[in-house]
Amino acid sequence: MKYREDIRNVAIIAHVDHGKTTLVDELLKQSDTLDGHTQLQERAMDSNAIESERGITILAKNTAVDYKGTRINILDTPGHADFGGEVERIMKMVDGVVLVVDAYEGTMPQTRFVLKKALEQKVTPIVVVNKIDKPSARPEHVVDEVLELFIELGADDDQLDFPVIYASALNGTSSDSDNPEDQEPTMAPIFDQIIEHVPAPVDNSDEPLQFQVSLLDYNDYVGRIGIGRVFRGTMKVGDQVALMKLDGSVKNFRVTKIFGFFGLQRVEINEAKAGDLIAVSGMEDIFVGETVADVANQEALPILHIDEPTLQMTFLVNNSPFAGREGKYVTSRKIEERLMSELQTDVSLRVEPIGPDSWTVSGRGELHLSILIENMRREGYELQVSRPEVIEREIEGVKCEPFERVQIDTPEEYMGSVIESLSLRKGEMQDMIHTGNGQIRLIFLAPARGLIGYTTEFLSMTRGYGIMHHTFDQYLPMIQGTIGGRHQGALVSIDTGKATTYSIMSIEERGTVFVEPTTDVYEGMIIGENNRDNDLTVNITRAKQMTNVRSANKDQTSVIKKAKILTLEESLEFLNDDEYCEVTPESIRLRKQILNKNEREKASKKRKVAE
Repeated sequence: MKYREDIRNVAIIAHVDHGKTTLVDELLKQSDTLDGHTQLQERAMDSNAIESERGITILAKNTAVDYKGTRINILDTPGHADFGGEVERIMKMVDGVVLVVDAYEGTMPQTRFVLKKALEQKVTPIVVVNKIDKPSARPEHVVDEVLELFIELGADDDQLDFPVIYASALNGTSSDSDNPEDQEPTMAPIFDQIIEHVPAPVDNSDEPLQFQVSLLDYNDYVGRIGIGRVFRGTMKVGDQVALMKLDGSVKNFRVTKIFGFFGLQRVEINEAKAGDLIAVSGMEDIFVGETVADVANQEALPILHIDEPTLQMTFLVNNSPFAGREGKYVTSRKIEERLMSELQTDVSLRVEPIGPDSWTVSGRGELHLSILIENMRREGYELQVSRPEVIEREIEGVKCEPFERVQIDTPEEYMGSVIESLSLRKGEMQDMIHTGNGQIRLIFLAPARGLIGYTTEFLSMTRGYGIMHHTFDQYLPMIQGTIGGRHQGALVSIDTGKATTYSIMSIEERGTVFVEPTTDVYEGMIIGENNRDNDLTVNITRAKQMTNVRSANKDQTSVIKKAKILTLEESLEFLNDDEYCEVTPESIRLRKQILNKNEREKASKKRKVAE
């Protein structure tokens, strides 16, 4: 069998923040790819504005580097489980993975998640222990943890025989030794292990074509772009090919453009052979998992499995009293067009219309959906969204709900309250590990609906010292009764106008205020959180009565507490079933679904009678 020794296809996988994207930057810098004039910005692969701000990778991206005459195609994958659909499909495109693990944190929930996907596809692993320069690094323990995780996930003997490289991606150093003193200012050990260890693709370019789409991109000029790997044969610009659709139908089309990847650029090429990772345009309705084959030899590759959504929200046209003030796109037609265009590239998303002005949008988690909302508001859209809900499923006649694996690192003093709070949310403790320095690691299996809105409570409970990561584990039989949810009621404005310092002072003792003086408010808008568990209607627009009688103690200068301004994620976590979050390019407001106080009370009574 012939192999293409001049190519290697690898994916870089890791938990969030363990340094994948920084490592790709260094590999780019230290290869023979970029010319001397190219200035790389930090985390150059995270090109999207939200990715740059949050320091996370949302979309998988490919690049290619040349090293000693070998082309190495590198895919930088997301670490968040919400974007796990991307990771799974990428494993089909590569022959090896570089697993990056933090030299202090060790294996984390998403390390487990991404490694499981890699081992299932039988790809060859290489382990990079990153951040070796940290004073708290514990490389030996981390390598043991990685080995245990490999064994636990059922790795075979070949996969267990993985090489380990110790590196500091930030400093651009690496070495085969776990002693930080031995670090050298080069990434050569990583490149050498990739070339030596990762199998070269089979060269069967003289056989009939088979190309499978693993990722989608969209471009206003050429429409949909299918990104994937040529598994067999050769594809040339101008070729007539057959697109094998997921529903079994076949469409013929002509390849108009083929792009290869090199450095940070997409480069137009005329032909691609077996083993190449390319992007192809010319097909209007190409979808992930479909096979492009030779017209005379229509053989489809196995369909790619895509993780189903586990969380859904209702998106609505904004109908608040302030609707249309700040947004550029406010109509249902514009919102629907935008959601449909998102479906062009995001295969883990589902959109179903449920009325003329509302849609059910389902995704892989809170982060997945909140990033879509954040993107929309930045583009000038105005909309309302409901509280996130988990998607229930019936499996073999049993009603099931999604459960998540939760890993918590916290100082020991907060351990009791964390265990108690997660038990109340029906979490079951699986493991407890003392990691030293008064720190403890807790592993739970908890229903996903119990974790909606838990982050804020968790951070205040651990005074901000706790770190929590959770990732979808499996569907299990549903737990009866309500789980989680907000314990406190809301402070709701009874009037429309501007918030005044005078009224905020009188409301402060009732709870936490979310708005600052002079903010525009409307009747039914939530302006804070009540200290008690019931909703309280308050007047936040009342001004101080001016009289000509001077008081004996003169007016003291009014000092009010700083308002707690909620981010988009915090606002979504705060929501109850009878509330909406109004999102515009300039504001995030919380409101009751029924704005009028009397009508709200009537509806609440009706609900209680019905129950």
